[in-house]
Amino acid sequence: MAKKSSKVARGIVIAAAASMMWGISGTCLQFISQNQNIPENWFLSARTLGAGLILLLISLIMYRGKVFHVFKSWKNIGWLFAYAILGLMANLFTFYKSIQFGGNAEAATILQYLSPLFIVLGTVIFRRQMPYKSDVFAFIIALVGVFLALTKGDFSQLSISTSSLMWGLGSGLTAAFYVVLPRNIVKDPDNPPLVVLGWGTLIAGFFFNLHQPVWVGTPKITGTLIASMLTVIFLGTIIPFGLLLYATHYAPSDVISIMDAVQPITTSILSIIFFKMGMNWVEIVGIVLVIIGVYILQRGRKNIENSEENFRADV
Repeated sequence: MAKKSSKVARGIVIAAAASMMWGISGTCLQFISQNQNIPENWFLSARTLGAGLILLLISLIMYRGKVFHVFKSWKNIGWLFAYAILGLMANLFTFYKSIQFGGNAEAATILQYLSPLFIVLGTVIFRRQMPYKSDVFAFIIALVGVFLALTKGDFSQLSISTSSLMWGLGSGLTAAFYVVLPRNIVKDPDNPPLVVLGWGTLIAGFFFNLHQPVWVGTPKITGTLIASMLTVIFLGTIIPFGLLLYATHYAPSDVISIMDAVQPITTSILSIIFFKMGMNWVEIVGIVLVIIGVYILQRGRKNIENSEENFRADV
């Protein structure tokens, strides 16, 4: 039992490290979008194309013969392009715009963290499935948390612009697509998640480059630009995703998903340190409520699914 607990604890630490890296990447993205004179379209093209090429190179080393398996089915190809465009590409774009339009990495991360709520909402709308009581409870807590976090106690106005709020909500919605759309592909053991992510990122990079090629309008290459880009590519995509895959060998997925809460906490702390952003107790309570709401949602659904599986097994 002690050995099993140690194994799970290792998985939790690894997942927390991955989530922390996403938080660092979000802060770096704020620095790029608001403090560097970099055209947004060029940045998105360079970041996505670079990450896609590196991910596929790693996939070729790790999986070899499985890299092109996803293209053997037209159905999988359709899901892959939907994942690349509606999930990856749209999420990267909306998250960047949320920060750029007078927002900040902390607020954008909190709004993106609401993606599980959008997934449940989609289930209710498109599958005509009534929400569980835990879902409703989680929605209320999370929405109250978002309201407190974005007003900071001044209920007469938001701490971010309306444009930033709308793009942030779009980021949460597209993050839900990012999670849901590749599920049918990765069910096949011959389609490793890392390979699917690599192709999805490369396809998204291709479409970004159709609008803004990386060799056109290239900004002045500086050490700061290179360091920032590498941070976003490696700490924002490649390393954390690899750690997350590694963590699944030690801990259950529902336990690992709880560690997502480390991302908004990390972003908030780094925003205070590097951007001198103040944080009052109302905002802290709001962030905590958002995390609790998403935790209740994920935990409640997991418990209900386990109960249903046990009931079917008994029957």
